[in-house]
Formats: sequence, C-alpha cells, structure tokens
Amino acid sequence: MPQSSVDLSGRVALVTGASRGIGRAIAEALADAGADVAVHCHQRVERAEAVAEKIRAAGRRAIVVAADVSLGQSVIEMADRVGRELGPADILVNNAGIATVRGLDDLDEAEFDRTIAVNLKSAFLCTQAVLPAMRARGWGRIVNISSAAARAAGVVGVHYNAAKAGLEGLSRGYAARLAGAGITVNAVAPGPIDTDMAEPLRQTEAFRRIPVGRLGAPEEVAQVVLMVIGNAFLTGQTIGVNGGVLLG
Repeated sequence: MPQSSVDLSGRVALVTGASRGIGRAIAEALADAGADVAVHCHQRVERAEAVAEKIRAAGRRAIVVAADVSLGQSVIEMADRVGRELGPADILVNNAGIATVRGLDDLDEAEFDRTIAVNLKSAFLCTQAVLPAMRARGWGRIVNISSAAARAAGVVGVHYNAAKAGLEGLSRGYAARLAGAGITVNAVAPGPIDTDMAEPLRQTEAFRRIPVGRLGAPEEVAQVVLMVIGNAFLTGQTIGVNGGVLLG
C-alpha cells in the first residue's frame, strides 16, 4: 500500500479482528501511517502474530492481544495490556465480527444473541474501555466497521442486519456525546469485499450485479478508515465503501 498522507506517528491503535481480511489491512495501513498497533484476535493467534511481525519489520511496535471482545472482563484485560505495553489507545477500530448465514426459518435465539454480542456489544465494551484515557488526553479516533447490510437486505440474515444497523446508531450516539472532548466516532460500511466472509455472496445473483463489476479489496476499506481518522471535523457519519451497491 502507498505511504499514507495521514501522519499517526506517536499514536497507538487497537484494531479488533485484525488477524485477517479487512482488519489486517487496517492494522497494516495504520502502521504504514506511523502508528504502533495492538493486533487483536480471538483464537487465530498465529495469524495475528504474522500481522504483528510484518508491522515490526516496518519499524513500528506491535503486540498481539487475544480476547473474547463479547465479554466485558476480557475487554478490560485487553485494554489494560495495550496500555502497559504500548500506551493507551488513541485509535480504536472495532472490526471484530461474525457473519453466519441463516435464513428466517434457520435462525434461532442463540445465533441471534451471539451475532449481536460479537458484532455490536463488543464495540460498546471496547469503546467504554478506551474512553477514559482518550478523554484525559483530549484526543481520540473511533471507527466502527459496519456493513452495507445495515441499510440493505444483504445475504447473511436479519441477525446481521440488526447488528450492523445497531453499530451505526451506536456510532452516532457516541459521536454526539464526545465531539466536545476531541474524540470523533464514525462508521465505515463496506459492501462486497474480497474476504472469507464474501464466500456466500459469490453464489448469488447479487455478486453479478455489483456496479463496478468486482469485489472490493480490503486495502480499499483501509484507505477510507485512514481518511476518517485523519479528519478532525468528520464525526457521526457512516462512509460507504461498496462499489455502487448502495448510492447515497
């Protein structure tokens, strides 16, 4: 990826779900811009360590933090470790998520609850954990990775629609309350991106109807995340990165 014009030297970033796909691209882009990065994963520690090693090789500090971000105590312990080893997080990217395809007749309460916990509740828990230090310093950037499914039917299911729509509401709520503290909160909503989560889409008519004619690249989402982080006047917004799937 080309060197970013956004300078994050001296900043610490925490990226959840950063062992692969969009999260990995974001973690690497933040490091390219000068940030030290905490690479979060749930269980894929070896893959997360490969991301961290690439960041270290480029001259930035990086650690791997394994945590279940749907559990409050696990998130508190993760944030404390980031603070001890890198310094308090200046930048939080809530990217961790799951997308289990379920039809209306297949979706049960447990799957609905799990999707909300991992995709929505986790963003609340992580935000609450990093806010005190951001407020104390008078500077912070929080970016929540939503989805085009927040505003369209999508192919995953109503549980995923609900979680991502809730994430955008969460972003606006925090943005309104934190703008005066020097903390911006925005959402970036990818459409069909070439990751493991896109596999169900490849078998649908929707795949053939992407206006730009292809899946997006994780690096293209990362570019928008950097743009959002670099703009101190942008808050409470959702930026779509979807190849024209949704307009406006």
